[in-house]
Amino acid sequence: MVFSLSNISRLLLTTQRRKTYLSIPFLQSLQKEVKMVSKIELKKGDSIEVLKGYPAGSVDMIFADPPYNLSGKGNLTCKNGKKVECNKGEWDVIEDIHKFNEEWLIECKRVLSDEGTIWISGTLHNHPSIGVLLKKLGFWIINDIVWFKPNAPPQLQPNRLAPSTELIWLASKSKKYYFDYQKAKRLNGGKQMRNLWNITAKRHKTEHPTEKPEDLLERIILLGSKRGDLVLDPFMGSGTTGVESKRLGRNFMGIELDKNYFEIAKKRIDSEQNAQEESVPLTEMKIISLIQKQEESILEV
Repeated sequence: MVFSLSNISRLLLTTQRRKTYLSIPFLQSLQKEVKMVSKIELKKGDSIEVLKGYPAGSVDMIFADPPYNLSGKGNLTCKNGKKVECNKGEWDVIEDIHKFNEEWLIECKRVLSDEGTIWISGTLHNHPSIGVLLKKLGFWIINDIVWFKPNAPPQLQPNRLAPSTELIWLASKSKKYYFDYQKAKRLNGGKQMRNLWNITAKRHKTEHPTEKPEDLLERIILLGSKRGDLVLDPFMGSGTTGVESKRLGRNFMGIELDKNYFEIAKKRIDSEQNAQEESVPLTEMKIISLIQKQEESILEV
């Protein structure tokens, strides 16, 4: 059962010791979660130009999934088990990919806070360029994360290994940065989390061709930011980063060039925001159990 804020309040008001119940840490954290409404700012336009209008050091975490420059004549991909020409859109056709990468990375570094981190997803088509530029621009490279997709599509050309991974650079502006190591251990069953992440590819929720799984972004945002932090996605796509930022109580700024994907992302993020404001996942049995325990402790005294 899901309780809205008004239902929770009515339940607490039926007791004679409301102030005592509100001292329960669990319910205190619940109140804070209900009251927090993330600030969402979405911009349609070129990320490099849009970012120039934002102040330096204003962003706590960046997730970027830039164009891989895979589209165009002669470039093939696998769709529904068949070989087809790769055409993700005009946004994925870039004349000088290395120059483009340097320009947006410069702006991202400028707006990133001193202790913030940037997470950049890619494949072999763009990943080497990003790595070279991170070094050139003076970033501190923290990790190279390998995202292994056990259910990746098959390789149709019988002349190479089947691609089953994407790579994620994790970097910062200096050796002093925020990273929730303890949360990473908790997410990994109490053991150190390694840089090999086994996360299945999911059926896309939208028509965007490079949509990332929500559980991948959930992990990144949990490890790289705190509640109330500002998360930036300069290539917002279908809005997955915004959806997870909102769900996890982060503020979010997203930039998207394509008008169609911008509208898709806006609708997704707005829907998630409304759901969070209307209700909080809280089971009836959990409330009853906590109140009973508090009553018992009062009687013992």
